Amino acid sequence: MTGGDIAGLIAAGVFAILVALLAVPIFKLGKVFDEIRVTIRQIGDGTTPLIDEVTSTVATTNTQLGKVDGISNNISDATANISALSSLFAATLGSPLIKVAAFSYGVRQAFAGRGKPKTARRSR
Repeated sequence: MTGGDIAGLIAAGVFAILVALLAVPIFKLGKVFDEIRVTIRQIGDGTTPLIDEVTSTVATTNTQLGKVDGISNNISDATANISALSSLFAATLGSPLIKVAAFSYGVRQAFAGRGKPKTARRSR
């Protein structure tokens, strides 16, 4: 055996030890990747029902908002009808009532002023 053969054997032994030392972390890294894969699968399995539930909730919310929209349209129509009714009432009964009130006030003032003598007012 020559010196080169011995150096080659030492280099091969060191390389074998190096491969053995690196095999342990690589094996552990493989286990980590397996756990990551399992975790991702569990997250995916848990996310699918959650997304289905959110979709159902959004659909129900949209249905309820449609009902609220219908109610608000009905309230708007009722408000317009009440406004029109109050305008009609004011136009038909308001003016004659104001005239009757003014007439009765004038009659009361006339009867109240009959018995009292008029006094002159002083201006400042």
